[in-house]
Amino acid sequence: MADTIRSISPVTGKCILERQGSTLEQAKEIVLLSNAAFLQWRSVPLSERIVIVTKAMELIHERREELAEDLTFQMGRPIRYTVGELNTMQVRAKYLISIAETTLEDTPCDIEQGFKRRIAKVPLGPALLVFAWNYPYLIVVNSLIPALLAGNSVILKPSPQTPKVGDSLVEIFSKAGLPKNVLSVLHSGSNETLAQIVKLPDIKLITFTGSTAGGHAIRNAVSDRLVPICLELGGNDPAYVRPDVDLAHVAGELVDGAVFNSGQSCCSIERIYVHQDVYDDFVEAVQVELMTFATPAPQSSYDFYKTTMLGPVISPAAVANIHAHIADALAKGAKDVTPNNPSFTDLPKTGSFIAPVVLTNTTHRMRVMMEETFGPVIPIMKVANDEEAIKLMNDSDYGLTASIWTKDIAKGEELIEQLEAGTVFVNRADFPNADLAWTGWKNSGLGVTLGPFGFNGFFKLKSYHVKESQT
Repeated sequence: MADTIRSISPVTGKCILERQGSTLEQAKEIVLLSNAAFLQWRSVPLSERIVIVTKAMELIHERREELAEDLTFQMGRPIRYTVGELNTMQVRAKYLISIAETTLEDTPCDIEQGFKRRIAKVPLGPALLVFAWNYPYLIVVNSLIPALLAGNSVILKPSPQTPKVGDSLVEIFSKAGLPKNVLSVLHSGSNETLAQIVKLPDIKLITFTGSTAGGHAIRNAVSDRLVPICLELGGNDPAYVRPDVDLAHVAGELVDGAVFNSGQSCCSIERIYVHQDVYDDFVEAVQVELMTFATPAPQSSYDFYKTTMLGPVISPAAVANIHAHIADALAKGAKDVTPNNPSFTDLPKTGSFIAPVVLTNTTHRMRVMMEETFGPVIPIMKVANDEEAIKLMNDSDYGLTASIWTKDIAKGEELIEQLEAGTVFVNRADFPNADLAWTGWKNSGLGVTLGPFGFNGFFKLKSYHVKESQT
């Protein structure tokens, strides 16, 4: 029996889309058709694949305003920012397309008289891409482009919150000339159904972007078979502010890194450590920065998204989790020092709106410092020196990104060598580059996308060894 998928607007709290999810039997048929399409697609020359994928990206660019508006309605990010997601998607796609030919070419072996040997990169088969709602286009492009260019067929499984993203991509790639069923979509709102789908033997590769708990569930579901799996999971990303910085500038950067998209990013700033010499001044700079933020007025419709800087979080459950983290911190001695920005107290009564919160006097006894809050909360902790900062930054089950803020670049580079994270920054944060590997350490992930290794998870190696004579 199919599960019902209901997409609830985080702005109004009302259902904006309802549909039946795919049953297991329907999913089996989708996978069967995808496998048949793969057998044809893998024989298409790479040059032709590149033409089709490039055309699809051009069509996405032409429709970016429409797609951005759809995305705003589904997940609540202000319209002024959703177009930016589509633009960044183009940057990532162009990079991945640009390296495809050299990355996917055969690797020659040592020359030996009478023998020919080479290593080929061979597509795996139907790839299931399970992706989250918070940045769906940015998430999916990381896997979709290398999967298709490597010769795999692809099955998209979008979040129930943003189902139209999957439908739009299938439509656009079809218009670009992609053969039928090379790209398909299945919808599922049930974790139980998804756990059965990933077990299907014709699915040869799984990528999952979402919560760490969801990643563990996917991995457990396929534990009885050997299938490649790439997991892009949560974060609890730290920043350290050294005493030599321009406080106003760094406060602006870190506030943006903490509350952009209402804090709903795997690589958002979730905890800030500040040297004791500038701690009080930094907290004041954060308060000044937050006074510039505009949140929506109660009477606002979607038009407000053209001017507002913060939308809602995704659901009432997310609001409850964020409030629980804040309450836990306050009960253990933290102080709420959020500035008196009038728009923070004048939020709509509908939907899932929550204002930014600044917490000081925080410690690692608090959930807000040790877990992924995934909301616009800025916990700030005082440290005595670099050594204490690094120790606390590494005191986490997560390891996605981490940043050092200093005018002493050499010292910053020395400190990031000690950080346990897949991406480390000096004087930047919350910025995955297309040409750098996007990979999580610890509970933040498994595998890699983007960068020069971004294709590696989407092919298998096949060695060819030919003796040119029987004598």
